[in-house]
Amino acid sequence: MLKTPVVIFTSLSLLLSLSCAGDVKSRSCSDVRQAFTTKGFSIHNVPHQEISGEQLRVCSQGYTCCTSGIEDRLGQQSKEDFGKLVDENSHTIRTIFTSRHKKFDEFFLELLDNSEKSLNDMFVRTYGKLYTHNSEMFEDLFSELKRYYTGGNVNLEEVLNDFWSRLLERMFQLLNSQYTFTDDYLECISKYTDQLKPFGDVPRKLKAQVTKAFIAARSFVQGLMVGREVANRVAKVNISPGCSKALTKMLYCPYCGGLPGLKPCANYCQNVMRGCLANQADLDPEWNLFIDAMLLVADRLEGPFNIESVMEPIDVKISEAIMTMQDNSMQVSSKVFQGCGHPKPTGIGRSARGISDVFNNRFRPYSPEERPTTAAGTSLDRLVIDIKEKLKESKKFWSSLPDSICAEDEVTDPDEEQCWNSHTKGRYFPEVVKDGLTNQLNNPEVEVDITRPDTFIRQQIMTLRVMTNKLRNAYNGKDVYFQDSIFVVVVVVWSILITIKQGTTHT
Repeated sequence: MLKTPVVIFTSLSLLLSLSCAGDVKSRSCSDVRQAFTTKGFSIHNVPHQEISGEQLRVCSQGYTCCTSGIEDRLGQQSKEDFGKLVDENSHTIRTIFTSRHKKFDEFFLELLDNSEKSLNDMFVRTYGKLYTHNSEMFEDLFSELKRYYTGGNVNLEEVLNDFWSRLLERMFQLLNSQYTFTDDYLECISKYTDQLKPFGDVPRKLKAQVTKAFIAARSFVQGLMVGREVANRVAKVNISPGCSKALTKMLYCPYCGGLPGLKPCANYCQNVMRGCLANQADLDPEWNLFIDAMLLVADRLEGPFNIESVMEPIDVKISEAIMTMQDNSMQVSSKVFQGCGHPKPTGIGRSARGISDVFNNRFRPYSPEERPTTAAGTSLDRLVIDIKEKLKESKKFWSSLPDSICAEDEVTDPDEEQCWNSHTKGRYFPEVVKDGLTNQLNNPEVEVDITRPDTFIRQQIMTLRVMTNKLRNAYNGKDVYFQDSIFVVVVVVWSILITIKQGTTHT
């Protein structure tokens, strides 16, 4: 008799328990389905009511609106969303290097073309056929200057020395056209270039100006190109399994829990992003040194290594040198005859008077309004000032990238009490870890193997380091043409080491 109430009570408890469980199971997933539809996701396998989440691997295994298949798709979507966030937040810095590289390169090549055209036009008017018959040496000079700028293995000093030697040989023959000169004799003449200084001090001054200006300009445009390539490469993030899991949990587990409108807490987002972008942050120290070196070379381009102030009057300077030799032709010829021997007369009785008369037509430069403009009317100073401002903005970019992403309203909720804290709606209590790989050991959200740095990022660090060294040499006026081949070797060796390491890891 006493057992009957117990049985009845137990039965009632069981019924109440089943009733409560039934209430939980019956919660609708309509909000989640609507949110998926708004995002353009397929809702084919999304349940209409919550189901058991015991099959889930990332999100809560309580009652859920997600199946394991949906969770897998959300994992892939979180990767795509993350890639888009990084792409959008790095767009400005990538555009800076792409657009400024294009603009500087166009400006410089146009400056060279205009300088060559200006020289050609002036020399045709001043020297006529004497110039046109010997114009190939001037064309070769500009061709070599352009080849150096575009990355060719060219020794600028040798190019300029060769130009003045060839010019001396041609002018010596023109000013002494009553004689016949063999190749050996002409070679002997060139040996007296430094001793005779037939062109005055113009070759020495011009060589110093041109080499330093071209070294700076070439290193600067290469730096812009390297900055562009590194930024483009690093913006394509290699997402680790730990990062993928953390992204899914942050971005889409609220959907599975029936809270599709809940955004992550800002500090929670920062921990996830710092874990996923730990290797990118490690690029920052070398990136900042690279930017500093770029700014130093930019200062040189504005000042003593201003390529515009060197190239625009180059025609005037070369003509001054020609006139100097013409004025000193008697002394130069006499010293050459003493050192190389007296040449044989042509036997034709030709006079050099006509040639001397032509050389007596003093050089008349263009007036300012006749000079062609460069690069849509801009100047090097304005261009460099603009680039410097943008370069300064790009410092510390990679370490601040997580903060930039998590500061976006569409990513996080500024209300610290009404945000997704990785489990439910409420405040996020863990501290935000510092940036960089070594600081991720205690990251509460992302599993990061701090013993295995991203080899691809390390390759970009090496690329920046080599370029920074070239820029520092350029700042000091040192020719760095030989380092291009070293740069290629370093990159190749580094790539081989990466391949070997990856192969070892896979085995």
